[in-house]
Amino acid sequence: MKVEQMYTGCLAEAAYYIESNGEVAIVDPLREPQPYIDKANAEGAKIKYILETHFHADFVSGHLELANKTGATIVFGPTAQPSYAAHIAKDDEILELGNIKIKVLHTPGHTMESSCFLIIDENGKENSVITGDTLFIGDVGRPDLAVKGNITQDVLAGYLFDSIHNKLLILPDETIIYPGHGAGSACGKNMSTETIDTLGNQKKTNYALQTKSREEFVNKVLTGLVSPPQYFPKNAVLNKTGYGSLDEVYKNGMKALNVIEFNIAAEETHALILDIRVPQTFAKGYIPNSMNVGLDGSFASWVGTLIVDLNQAILLVGDESKIEEAITRLSRVGYDHTLGYLSGGIEAWKQANMPLETVNSISADEFVQIFDKNPEINVLDVRKKSEYDSEHIIGAENFPLDFVNRNLSELDNSKTYYLHCQSGYRSMVMSSILKSKGYNNLIEIAGGFKALKATNKLKITDYVCPSTML
Repeated sequence: MKVEQMYTGCLAEAAYYIESNGEVAIVDPLREPQPYIDKANAEGAKIKYILETHFHADFVSGHLELANKTGATIVFGPTAQPSYAAHIAKDDEILELGNIKIKVLHTPGHTMESSCFLIIDENGKENSVITGDTLFIGDVGRPDLAVKGNITQDVLAGYLFDSIHNKLLILPDETIIYPGHGAGSACGKNMSTETIDTLGNQKKTNYALQTKSREEFVNKVLTGLVSPPQYFPKNAVLNKTGYGSLDEVYKNGMKALNVIEFNIAAEETHALILDIRVPQTFAKGYIPNSMNVGLDGSFASWVGTLIVDLNQAILLVGDESKIEEAITRLSRVGYDHTLGYLSGGIEAWKQANMPLETVNSISADEFVQIFDKNPEINVLDVRKKSEYDSEHIIGAENFPLDFVNRNLSELDNSKTYYLHCQSGYRSMVMSSILKSKGYNNLIEIAGGFKALKATNKLKITDYVCPSTML
């Protein structure tokens, strides 16, 4: 028997490859099917099942693509009602895979169809359990994403308490826990950077498993939750109802456009120009009204947070060797309408004498000198509220990138703003968005809070435990 976690750091998402005697089950696959197909082929095995722990909100799962290409059966837990062919398993149903068994455990709470998959090895031992978004390392799934009708977040949290106590905590302490996400995912609030643990250790260390009553559990789990990214419900719908072919997405997105073609496409389709270069390179020269979301960061989740329309036409600018990767990562969160990319990148744009914008970016030391002379300047800390609450420059205002679309009216475009995040990634994203909206008096601080703190010349608030850190 082989159980392998296939972890994607930029999404903080874990898929799983389970194999026994030439048969394979893939759990919660990403959008692109080929890595799973290639892995099974390399092992001389056949994909039999595609197991879905629930209708995911934070990414578009690859179950449909993978089923179409392999003939494997898609399996959901009880109460799931997908709009396509799938096996809806009963609670405690046993799936045979080679010489092992996989037991379906219905664990509502994160969503009503949420299920875990208990792996029973060749000797009949309960070896491990894939917990999806029901139980994480250090946390449990948030119960506020599937609120509907009379099913409130309190009701869901109560279901989650019952599921964990009646289905998971009764398993042997040595049972291995394989969760659906790790730290960085918005599907929980206190996830560990570790992505595998034993149930026994989680009983000792997971705050949510220390609760003695349902009421205490509900209160702790719901305290400190922030609004989920706007794309979450949209991705959940795609996972339930279906989506288009990834092959077609690549075909449309991989079109190399010269400067004239690119310009025409931008004007005729009102496409968003998405520049995927690193922040400081972007700052030195970019196509006017571009949005910078660097591919080297949490690209997909920030695109999903900030670009409201999943059907938004997108044109890409960046290193041509990374365009396919960008299209793949866009598709993972449901953005399937890339129209092409600028052939030759920004250098081709420059050579054609087309207009360029820049972002005024200064070093941490330069900022300190300015701040010393005038501590009343407007400083925007664009990190998450929990980061700001932890420690920040005295006098800085928290203006999280996550909610820029909602809070934009709070800014005055006649004022000058100094922007920083933790390291410089998010502040450049914010700068690009604000400049496209007519906020031109912006100064971005390279290196972010990390560089500012390292100067040892600024007053920083004492550490205060954020409400999300329980």
